[in-house]
Amino acid sequence: MLILGIMSGTSLDGVDYALCDVRAGSIVLKRLWQARFPGRLQERLSKAATGLAMSHEVGQLHHDLGRFYAAEAVRGLRDARPRAVGLHGQTVFHQPMAPDSATFQIGEPAWLVEALRAPVVSNFRAADLAAGGQGAPLASAFHQLVFGRRGEFVCVNNLGGISNVTAIDWRRTRQPRLLAFDTGPANVLLDIAVRHFSGGRRRIDRGGVSAARGQANEALLGRWLRHPFFRCAPPKSTGSEMFGKAFWAAAWPAISAEDLQPLDTLATLTAFTARSIALNYRLHLRGKPDRVVLAGGGVANRTLVQWISAELAAWHPQVQVFTSDQLGWPPQSVEPAAFALLAWRRLHGLPGNEPATTGARRHTLLGQLSQGVSPYDPQVIDPEWRLDKP
Repeated sequence: MLILGIMSGTSLDGVDYALCDVRAGSIVLKRLWQARFPGRLQERLSKAATGLAMSHEVGQLHHDLGRFYAAEAVRGLRDARPRAVGLHGQTVFHQPMAPDSATFQIGEPAWLVEALRAPVVSNFRAADLAAGGQGAPLASAFHQLVFGRRGEFVCVNNLGGISNVTAIDWRRTRQPRLLAFDTGPANVLLDIAVRHFSGGRRRIDRGGVSAARGQANEALLGRWLRHPFFRCAPPKSTGSEMFGKAFWAAAWPAISAEDLQPLDTLATLTAFTARSIALNYRLHLRGKPDRVVLAGGGVANRTLVQWISAELAAWHPQVQVFTSDQLGWPPQSVEPAAFALLAWRRLHGLPGNEPATTGARRHTLLGQLSQGVSPYDPQVIDPEWRLDKP
Protein backbone atom coordinates (compact mmCIF):
# COMPACT_ATOMS: atom_id res chain seq x y z
CA MET A 1 0.00 0.00 0.00
CA LEU A 2 1.53 3.31 -1.09
CA ILE A 3 1.00 5.86 1.69
CA LEU A 4 2.16 9.47 1.73
CA GLY A 5 3.47 10.70 5.08
CA ILE A 6 3.54 14.46 5.71
CA MET A 7 5.40 16.09 8.58
CA SER A 8 6.15 19.69 9.55
CA GLY A 9 7.89 20.17 12.87
CA THR A 10 8.45 22.79 15.53
CA SER A 11 11.36 24.34 13.65
CA LEU A 12 8.75 25.84 11.26
CA ASP A 13 11.13 25.68 8.29
CA GLY A 14 8.95 23.63 5.96
CA VAL A 15 7.28 20.31 5.21
CA ASP A 16 8.77 16.85 4.60
CA TYR A 17 6.92 14.42 2.33
CA ALA A 18 7.71 10.69 2.24
CA LEU A 19 5.94 8.32 -0.13
CA CYS A 20 6.27 4.83 1.32
CA ASP A 21 5.34 1.28 0.41
CA VAL A 22 3.90 -0.03 3.68
CA ARG A 23 3.18 -3.68 4.34
CA ALA A 24 2.83 -5.86 7.41
CA GLY A 25 6.32 -5.96 8.90
CA SER A 26 8.03 -3.66 6.41
CA ILE A 27 8.19 -0.11 5.11
CA VAL A 28 10.17 1.05 2.07
CA LEU A 29 10.83 4.66 1.10
CA LYS A 30 9.88 5.29 -2.53
CA ARG A 31 10.17 9.08 -2.83
CA LEU A 32 11.15 12.01 -0.60
CA TRP A 33 10.78 15.76 -1.10
CA GLN A 34 10.58 18.96 0.91
CA ALA A 35 8.62 22.18 0.59
CA ARG A 36 9.81 25.39 2.21
CA PHE A 37 7.24 27.57 3.90
CA PRO A 38 6.97 30.95 2.16
CA GLY A 39 8.14 33.75 4.43
CA ARG A 40 4.68 35.13 5.14
CA LEU A 41 3.23 31.69 5.94
CA GLN A 42 6.15 30.96 8.25
CA GLU A 43 5.55 34.24 10.07
CA ARG A 44 1.88 33.40 10.57
CA LEU A 45 2.74 29.92 11.86
CA SER A 46 5.26 31.37 14.30
CA LYS A 47 2.66 33.86 15.51
CA ALA A 48 0.13 31.07 16.08
CA ALA A 49 2.67 28.85 17.85
CA THR A 50 3.58 31.63 20.29
CA GLY A 51 0.02 32.57 21.22
CA LEU A 52 0.03 35.87 19.35
CA ALA A 53 -2.63 35.05 16.73
CA MET A 54 -6.31 35.86 17.06
CA SER A 55 -8.87 33.06 16.70
CA HIS A 56 -9.92 34.21 13.22
CA GLU A 57 -6.24 34.26 12.15
CA VAL A 58 -5.71 30.69 13.38
CA GLY A 59 -8.91 29.59 11.61
CA GLN A 60 -7.78 31.10 8.33
CA LEU A 61 -4.27 29.69 8.78
CA HIS A 62 -5.69 26.21 9.40
CA HIS A 63 -7.19 26.20 5.90
CA ASP A 64 -4.35 28.06 4.16
CA LEU A 65 -1.89 25.52 5.54
CA GLY A 66 -4.13 22.66 4.37
CA ARG A 67 -4.10 24.14 0.88
CA PHE A 68 -0.31 24.44 1.02
CA TYR A 69 0.07 20.80 2.09
CA ALA A 70 -2.18 19.71 -0.79
CA ALA A 71 -0.50 21.82 -3.49
CA GLU A 72 2.98 20.63 -2.55
CA ALA A 73 1.81 17.02 -2.33
CA VAL A 74 0.46 17.18 -5.88
CA ARG A 75 3.70 18.81 -7.07
CA GLY A 76 5.91 16.13 -5.54
CA LEU A 77 3.77 13.10 -6.33
CA ARG A 78 3.64 13.78 -10.09
CA ASP A 79 2.43 10.43 -11.49
CA ALA A 80 2.46 8.47 -8.19
CA ARG A 81 -0.87 7.45 -6.69
CA PRO A 82 -1.03 7.01 -2.90
CA ARG A 83 -3.89 5.01 -1.46
CA ALA A 84 -3.89 7.06 1.74
CA VAL A 85 -2.15 9.94 3.52
CA GLY A 86 -0.80 10.28 7.06
CA LEU A 87 -0.81 14.00 7.95
CA HIS A 88 0.83 15.10 11.17
CA GLY A 89 -0.09 18.77 10.77
CA GLN A 90 1.65 21.74 12.35
CA THR A 91 1.74 21.82 16.14
CA VAL A 92 0.83 25.25 17.45
CA PHE A 93 0.14 24.16 21.03
CA HIS A 94 1.21 21.18 23.13
CA GLN A 95 0.60 20.97 26.86
CA PRO A 96 0.76 17.31 27.89
CA MET A 97 0.44 17.55 31.66
CA ALA A 98 -2.75 16.17 33.26
CA PRO A 99 -5.43 17.03 34.18
CA ASP A 100 -5.60 19.85 31.62
CA SER A 101 -3.59 18.19 28.86
CA ALA A 102 -4.16 19.53 25.36
CA THR A 103 -2.54 19.48 21.95
CA PHE A 104 -3.41 21.26 18.72
CA GLN A 105 -2.15 20.53 15.21
CA ILE A 106 -3.46 22.64 12.34
CA GLY A 107 -3.70 22.07 8.58
CA GLU A 108 -7.17 21.15 7.30
CA PRO A 109 -7.02 17.60 5.81
CA ALA A 110 -10.05 18.11 3.54
CA TRP A 111 -7.87 19.94 1.02
CA LEU A 112 -5.63 16.87 0.69
CA VAL A 113 -8.65 14.58 0.38
CA GLU A 114 -9.98 16.68 -2.48
CA ALA A 115 -6.62 17.12 -4.24
CA LEU A 116 -5.52 13.48 -4.02
CA ARG A 117 -8.90 11.71 -3.87
CA ALA A 118 -7.52 9.55 -1.09
CA PRO A 119 -8.45 9.15 2.59
CA VAL A 120 -6.35 11.19 5.05
CA VAL A 121 -5.54 10.21 8.62
CA SER A 122 -4.70 13.22 10.82
CA ASN A 123 -4.87 14.49 14.41
CA PHE A 124 -2.80 11.56 15.68
CA ARG A 125 -1.90 12.85 19.14
CA ALA A 126 -5.32 13.52 20.70
CA ALA A 127 -6.36 9.88 21.29
CA ASP A 128 -3.21 9.10 23.24
CA LEU A 129 -3.71 12.25 25.30
CA ALA A 130 -7.29 11.21 26.09
CA ALA A 131 -6.00 7.81 27.22
CA GLY A 132 -3.75 9.49 29.77
CA GLY A 133 -0.62 9.74 27.64
CA GLN A 134 1.52 12.69 26.61
CA GLY A 135 0.54 12.45 22.94
CA ALA A 136 4.23 12.03 22.18
CA PRO A 137 6.53 10.60 21.09
CA LEU A 138 4.70 8.54 18.47
CA ALA A 139 7.47 7.26 16.19
CA SER A 140 8.45 4.30 18.39
CA ALA A 141 6.86 1.63 16.17
CA PHE A 142 8.66 2.98 13.11
CA HIS A 143 11.99 3.24 14.92
CA GLN A 144 11.70 -0.36 16.14
CA LEU A 145 10.71 -1.66 12.71
CA VAL A 146 13.48 0.12 10.79
CA PHE A 147 16.38 0.52 13.23
CA GLY A 148 15.85 -2.10 15.96
CA ARG A 149 18.47 -4.86 16.12
CA ARG A 150 17.92 -8.13 17.93
CA GLY A 151 20.59 -8.63 20.59
CA GLU A 152 21.50 -4.92 20.78
CA PHE A 153 20.47 -1.75 22.58
CA VAL A 154 19.76 0.93 19.97
CA CYS A 155 18.70 4.55 20.50
CA VAL A 156 17.10 6.52 17.68
CA ASN A 157 17.35 10.27 18.30
CA ASN A 158 15.38 12.64 16.10
CA LEU A 159 16.75 16.16 15.80
CA GLY A 160 13.88 18.35 14.72
CA GLY A 161 12.95 21.57 16.47
CA ILE A 162 12.73 19.41 19.59
CA SER A 163 14.91 16.36 20.26
CA ASN A 164 13.30 13.02 21.07
CA VAL A 165 14.78 9.57 21.60
CA THR A 166 13.43 6.05 21.25
CA ALA A 167 15.45 3.49 23.24
CA ILE A 168 15.08 -0.04 21.84
CA ASP A 169 16.65 -2.56 24.23
CA TRP A 170 16.54 -5.96 22.50
CA ARG A 171 19.39 -7.63 24.38
CA ARG A 172 17.74 -10.09 26.74
CA THR A 173 14.05 -10.36 25.80
CA ARG A 174 12.03 -11.87 22.96
CA GLN A 175 10.40 -8.50 22.35
CA PRO A 176 12.35 -5.27 22.75
CA ARG A 177 11.87 -3.07 25.78
CA LEU A 178 10.91 0.40 24.57
CA LEU A 179 11.36 3.77 26.19
CA ALA A 180 10.79 7.04 24.33
CA PHE A 181 10.70 10.66 25.42
CA ASP A 182 11.60 14.20 24.44
CA THR A 183 15.02 15.31 25.67
CA GLY A 184 14.60 19.06 25.11
CA PRO A 185 15.73 21.42 22.35
CA ALA A 186 17.37 20.34 19.12
CA ASN A 187 17.24 23.08 16.46
CA VAL A 188 14.53 25.41 17.73
CA LEU A 189 16.74 27.74 19.79
CA LEU A 190 19.51 27.71 17.19
CA ASP A 191 17.08 28.78 14.49
CA ILE A 192 15.64 31.57 16.66
CA ALA A 193 19.15 32.88 17.35
CA VAL A 194 20.13 32.81 13.67
CA ARG A 195 17.02 34.75 12.68
CA HIS A 196 17.66 37.22 15.49
CA PHE A 197 21.28 37.92 14.60
CA SER A 198 20.66 38.07 10.84
CA GLY A 199 17.58 40.28 11.09
CA GLY A 200 15.54 37.48 9.52
CA ARG A 201 17.79 37.11 6.47
CA ARG A 202 18.99 33.64 7.53
CA ARG A 203 16.95 30.79 8.97
CA ILE A 204 19.56 28.25 10.06
CA ASP A 205 23.22 27.87 10.91
CA ARG A 206 23.88 25.89 7.73
CA GLY A 207 26.19 22.99 8.47
CA GLY A 208 26.88 24.40 11.93
CA VAL A 209 29.64 26.52 10.40
CA SER A 210 28.99 29.54 12.62
CA ALA A 211 28.80 27.55 15.86
CA ALA A 212 32.07 25.81 15.01
CA ARG A 213 33.79 29.22 14.92
CA GLY A 214 32.47 30.24 18.34
CA GLN A 215 33.29 29.41 21.94
CA ALA A 216 30.63 27.93 24.21
CA ASN A 217 30.01 29.79 27.47
CA GLU A 218 30.29 27.33 30.36
CA ALA A 219 28.54 29.58 32.89
CA LEU A 220 25.39 29.81 30.76
CA LEU A 221 25.50 26.11 29.94
CA GLY A 222 25.68 25.21 33.60
CA ARG A 223 22.67 27.40 34.32
CA TRP A 224 20.57 26.14 31.41
CA LEU A 225 21.32 22.49 32.10
CA ARG A 226 19.70 22.85 35.52
CA HIS A 227 16.32 23.26 33.79
CA PRO A 228 13.89 20.93 35.65
CA PHE A 229 12.61 19.30 32.45
CA PHE A 230 15.87 17.42 31.97
CA ARG A 231 15.54 15.66 35.34
CA CYS A 232 11.85 14.94 34.95
CA ALA A 233 11.44 11.18 34.50
CA PRO A 234 9.82 9.77 31.33
CA PRO A 235 7.22 9.67 29.95
CA LYS A 236 7.68 13.33 29.10
CA SER A 237 7.29 15.59 26.11
CA THR A 238 7.88 19.26 25.41
CA GLY A 239 7.71 21.82 22.63
CA SER A 240 8.40 25.37 21.61
CA GLU A 241 6.25 26.56 24.52
CA MET A 242 9.09 25.55 26.86
CA PHE A 243 12.19 25.72 24.65
CA GLY A 244 11.23 28.33 22.07
CA LYS A 245 10.81 32.10 22.07
CA ALA A 246 9.99 32.28 25.78
CA PHE A 247 13.24 30.50 26.66
CA TRP A 248 15.17 32.76 24.28
CA ALA A 249 13.61 35.89 25.78
CA ALA A 250 14.50 34.74 29.29
CA ALA A 251 18.05 33.83 28.24
CA TRP A 252 18.79 37.00 26.29
CA PRO A 253 19.60 39.26 29.31
CA ALA A 254 22.21 36.75 30.50
CA ILE A 255 23.64 36.41 26.97
CA SER A 256 23.95 40.19 26.83
CA ALA A 257 25.45 40.38 30.33
CA GLU A 258 28.11 37.85 29.34
CA ASP A 259 28.79 40.01 26.26
CA LEU A 260 28.52 36.97 24.00
CA GLN A 261 29.13 37.57 20.32
CA PRO A 262 26.77 35.89 17.79
CA LEU A 263 29.21 33.06 17.02
CA ASP A 264 29.69 32.33 20.73
CA THR A 265 25.94 32.38 21.32
CA LEU A 266 25.40 29.83 18.54
CA ALA A 267 28.21 27.68 19.93
CA THR A 268 26.62 27.81 23.39
CA LEU A 269 23.19 26.86 22.07
CA THR A 270 24.64 24.01 20.00
CA ALA A 271 26.49 22.70 23.04
CA PHE A 272 23.26 23.05 25.04
CA THR A 273 21.46 20.68 22.69
CA ALA A 274 24.36 18.19 22.66
CA ARG A 275 24.83 18.17 26.43
CA SER A 276 21.12 18.05 27.24
CA ILE A 277 20.77 14.94 25.08
CA ALA A 278 23.70 13.24 26.82
CA LEU A 279 22.35 14.34 30.22
CA ASN A 280 18.95 12.75 29.50
CA TYR A 281 20.65 9.53 28.42
CA ARG A 282 22.66 9.37 31.64
CA LEU A 283 19.65 10.12 33.83
CA HIS A 284 16.89 8.12 32.17
CA LEU A 285 18.13 5.24 30.01
CA ARG A 286 18.21 1.73 31.43
CA GLY A 287 21.84 1.12 30.57
CA LYS A 288 24.23 2.30 27.85
CA PRO A 289 23.31 1.84 24.17
CA ASP A 290 25.42 -0.08 21.68
CA ARG A 291 24.53 2.36 18.92
CA VAL A 292 22.79 5.72 18.50
CA VAL A 293 21.10 6.67 15.23
CA LEU A 294 20.67 10.41 14.62
CA ALA A 295 17.84 11.48 12.32
CA GLY A 296 15.90 14.61 11.40
CA GLY A 297 16.87 17.96 9.96
CA GLY A 298 19.53 18.53 12.63
CA VAL A 299 21.72 15.87 11.01
CA ALA A 300 22.61 18.47 8.36
CA ASN A 301 24.28 20.47 11.15
CA ARG A 302 27.67 18.76 11.15
CA THR A 303 28.85 20.62 14.23
CA LEU A 304 25.81 19.48 16.20
CA VAL A 305 26.35 15.86 15.12
CA GLN A 306 30.04 16.02 16.07
CA TRP A 307 29.31 17.53 19.48
CA ILE A 308 26.54 15.04 20.26
CA SER A 309 28.91 12.22 19.29
CA ALA A 310 31.64 13.64 21.52
CA GLU A 311 29.30 14.02 24.51
CA LEU A 312 28.03 10.45 24.14
CA ALA A 313 31.55 9.08 23.70
CA ALA A 314 32.66 10.87 26.88
CA TRP A 315 29.91 8.99 28.73
CA HIS A 316 30.21 5.66 26.89
CA PRO A 317 33.38 5.26 24.77
CA GLN A 318 32.10 2.07 23.07
CA VAL A 319 28.95 3.66 21.63
CA GLN A 320 28.66 3.75 17.83
CA VAL A 321 26.97 6.85 16.42
CA PHE A 322 25.37 6.74 12.96
CA THR A 323 23.21 9.11 10.98
CA SER A 324 20.04 7.60 9.55
CA ASP A 325 21.21 8.16 5.97
CA GLN A 326 24.15 5.85 6.66
CA LEU A 327 21.50 3.18 7.32
CA GLY A 328 19.42 3.89 4.22
CA TRP A 329 16.99 6.50 5.52
CA PRO A 330 17.67 10.17 4.64
CA PRO A 331 17.38 12.20 7.86
CA GLN A 332 14.28 14.13 6.80
CA SER A 333 12.44 10.97 5.74
CA VAL A 334 12.17 9.40 9.18
CA GLU A 335 9.35 11.46 10.72
CA PRO A 336 7.02 11.63 7.67
CA ALA A 337 7.59 7.91 7.09
CA ALA A 338 6.65 7.26 10.71
CA PHE A 339 3.28 8.94 10.12
CA ALA A 340 2.79 6.96 6.93
CA LEU A 341 3.18 3.84 9.06
CA LEU A 342 0.79 5.21 11.70
CA ALA A 343 -1.79 5.91 8.98
CA TRP A 344 -1.43 2.32 7.74
CA ARG A 345 -1.96 1.03 11.29
CA ARG A 346 -5.05 3.22 11.74
CA LEU A 347 -6.60 2.02 8.49
CA HIS A 348 -6.00 -1.59 9.51
CA GLY A 349 -7.51 -1.13 12.96
CA LEU A 350 -4.17 -1.46 14.78
CA PRO A 351 -3.11 0.71 17.73
CA GLY A 352 -0.49 3.34 17.04
CA ASN A 353 0.71 4.33 20.49
CA GLU A 354 3.04 2.53 22.87
CA PRO A 355 1.90 3.09 26.48
CA ALA A 356 5.41 2.39 27.78
CA THR A 357 6.65 5.44 25.89
CA THR A 358 3.74 7.90 26.07
CA GLY A 359 2.39 7.01 29.50
CA ALA A 360 -1.09 6.17 28.20
CA ARG A 361 -3.28 3.76 30.16
CA ARG A 362 -3.80 1.51 27.15
CA HIS A 363 -3.09 0.96 23.48
CA THR A 364 -5.44 2.95 21.27
CA LEU A 365 -6.13 3.76 17.64
CA LEU A 366 -4.45 7.01 16.65
CA GLY A 367 -5.75 9.48 14.11
CA GLN A 368 -9.04 10.64 12.68
CA LEU A 369 -10.13 9.71 9.18
CA SER A 370 -11.18 12.21 6.52
CA GLN A 371 -12.70 10.62 3.44
CA GLY A 372 -14.46 13.17 1.26
CA VAL A 373 -15.30 10.99 -1.73
CA SER A 374 -16.98 7.66 -2.14
CA PRO A 375 -14.56 4.74 -2.60
CA TYR A 376 -16.71 3.77 -5.58
CA ASP A 377 -16.40 7.18 -7.28
CA PRO A 378 -14.72 6.51 -10.66
CA GLN A 379 -12.46 9.52 -10.07
CA VAL A 380 -10.96 7.99 -6.92
CA ILE A 381 -7.28 7.20 -7.48
CA ASP A 382 -7.70 3.58 -6.42
CA PRO A 383 -11.29 2.42 -7.04
CA GLU A 384 -10.63 -0.86 -5.20
CA TRP A 385 -9.81 0.94 -1.95
CA ARG A 386 -12.25 0.23 0.88
CA LEU A 387 -11.70 0.69 4.60
CA ASP A 388 -13.16 -2.77 5.29
CA LYS A 389 -10.81 -4.30 2.73
CA PRO A 390 -7.25 -3.39 3.82
